[in-house]
Amino acid sequence: MEKTHLSTLLIFTPEITPRVEFTFGLIFKTILGIDLIFTKNSDEFLQSDLPKINYSQTNISSGLFLKAHSLLFEKNSAVQEIETVEYKQMQLFFPTSEDSFLPFDPFACAFYLVTRYEEYISESTDEHERFTDSENILVRLGLHQKPLVDMMAYWIAEKISGQFPEFKIRQRSFQFVTSIDIDNAWAYKNKSLMVSFGAILKAVFNARWDELKQRLIVFLGLQKDPYDTYKYIFETYKGLLNHILFFILIGDRNQYDKSISFRNKNFRQLIAHLSSVCEVGIHPSYASNYKPWLFDTEKDRLENIILKPVTKSRQHFLKLKMPQTYQQLLKSGISEDYTMGFASLAGFRAGTCTAFHFFDLSCNQQTELMIHPFQVMDVTLKSYLKMDPEQAWQQIEKLMFEVKNVNGTFVSLWHNESLKDSGQWLGWRKVFEQILEKGLNYANEPT
Repeated sequence: MEKTHLSTLLIFTPEITPRVEFTFGLIFKTILGIDLIFTKNSDEFLQSDLPKINYSQTNISSGLFLKAHSLLFEKNSAVQEIETVEYKQMQLFFPTSEDSFLPFDPFACAFYLVTRYEEYISESTDEHERFTDSENILVRLGLHQKPLVDMMAYWIAEKISGQFPEFKIRQRSFQFVTSIDIDNAWAYKNKSLMVSFGAILKAVFNARWDELKQRLIVFLGLQKDPYDTYKYIFETYKGLLNHILFFILIGDRNQYDKSISFRNKNFRQLIAHLSSVCEVGIHPSYASNYKPWLFDTEKDRLENIILKPVTKSRQHFLKLKMPQTYQQLLKSGISEDYTMGFASLAGFRAGTCTAFHFFDLSCNQQTELMIHPFQVMDVTLKSYLKMDPEQAWQQIEKLMFEVKNVNGTFVSLWHNESLKDSGQWLGWRKVFEQILEKGLNYANEPT
């Protein structure tokens, strides 16, 4: 869209804080695609003919007024009182006043959600020391399957257009990314003798004869390794590999990290091939969360194989601790992270389907790290939510529809092993293919 047709919005606020700049920038620049001017001068605001919002405590009877919650003017993180008010049949929080253009403060809401404010102050964690999904404010309000931040941006735009008909926003388009984590490149092949022998003994001890039979067939070269789904992925996305993103676990083997040795020739060849046709990022090991220096070691390994910088990352087991994890990524040269999503639920952990900058509440400033939220993970649907492929597709389709409604970016998370189309994953390839079909349909629809 031509920049000349877009609007400039004037914001009056008593203090232009980093939180104000970050939040208004996300809503207006990133989502709505318009320019912003801030002023602390009430006379300048009163005299301006621009579309304008008064974000303060006092209604000066000019432009749109919204009584500001204190959150964007605070410098520290503290437990916030979550009082709700109904709007559009939803319970939204941080109520405003009767003369405000919305009954709640969407800017304070958006900031609270995308910064993951509650994750800094909550001590509730699951068995992997991750923030407990059920404690998420959106989950508690039944709104976690709505891209609320994006929706609020369009509600605000509608209110502004009602008073300033000349106000125009950018029309963005639906996008989709299919991301694939490679936790274990092969089920049986390319493991060390010790690992393979141990797995065989375990299978014998537990009487898993089908597994032993399949392992033998693979070793004899009569059948492909079940986790070797790369050809299928490439054929499915032929000519569309710009939509695929791989994250590779290359840490040392331990309880939660079952990757192939980075020294293995075939593993290195696979990684190099993936990098030659797709975007490749790092999947930091579980262990690196407790031994941060391991991350740099693993990143160096991957860069030495693909012969280019690694700038994208997703945490193994979605282990994310605010703000330490993101601070570590920034120190190590990562500029984009794809960890922001639920482990046990499907939906919008940060309330948005738009990539946003990590705002570090510990130092109260925006950083250069871009956060790409995802909406659904294969393991979540099958293992946590106990869905079959048909139920999973119904859930995914609903989420894709929500993303399409705000023309955001739909990101799904898969594993190479979940595409083997056998055993517990029988029938899931169809879901993988349906995402591609629906994604292309939405992407090609006029906005």
